[in-house]
Amino acid sequence: MKRFRDVARAGRIGDEVLLDGAHLIGEARAAGMALEVVAFAADAAQGRLAPLAADCTEGGARVLTVSSSVLALMSPVKQPSGVIAIARLHPATIESAIAAGAPALVLLLDRIQDPGNVGAIVRSAEAFGATAVIRSPGTADPFGWKALRGSMGSAFRLPMAAAVSLDAPVAAARHAGLRIFATVARGGTPLDRASLAGPAMILLGGEGPGLSEEMIERADARLTIAMRVPVDSLNVSVAAALIVYEASRQRTHVVI
Repeated sequence: MKRFRDVARAGRIGDEVLLDGAHLIGEARAAGMALEVVAFAADAAQGRLAPLAADCTEGGARVLTVSSSVLALMSPVKQPSGVIAIARLHPATIESAIAAGAPALVLLLDRIQDPGNVGAIVRSAEAFGATAVIRSPGTADPFGWKALRGSMGSAFRLPMAAAVSLDAPVAAARHAGLRIFATVARGGTPLDRASLAGPAMILLGGEGPGLSEEMIERADARLTIAMRVPVDSLNVSVAAALIVYEASRQRTHVVI
């Protein structure tokens, strides 16, 4: 119980993360992640989640059966779904993330603090063909349990890397020949006129302040999403979804 609560409170301990719910645990299994320990509420393990319990046991996880009241103490959510797990991550490096796909479409997240926004960005990134996501210091961990619930398994499949500063990913992107785009509220190239078909890194700034002027100046080009007045800003996860969708549209025909 203490181990689960510690991981939930910290968001991540080393390479250990907490997964809540059958869907997320199933996605982790399908992605080949190592499940260390899985705790089921007794009624769920013997009922609707029995196939998942058998699959986790077959995969080498330590499977526990506990009462619903104990599971409620182990889980960080208000209404546990019947199963939680601790899994072990294998995060990407900055270099491997940038080289993960061709043409590259890498999202660099700078000081995006809301885990729900980070999770939604990761989900949209996978849905529309981004090749990797890199986060800077000050950005919510995409492997924290709140962000994982938002990305619904996308974080297990999309290369994810963390940077100690923005210098390393920007330098690595330039070395790999990516064009760097900074998102700005106004004054940039309208999204529908920007050329996103080639290898690109998209810089996305935090809620409220956006990107720093220093980061904007380091970009090769600026992107702006045209909006009708009086609206002058979008939630960062919505902006990210629009940008990666437009990049996908330019690169290929997306079948809905």
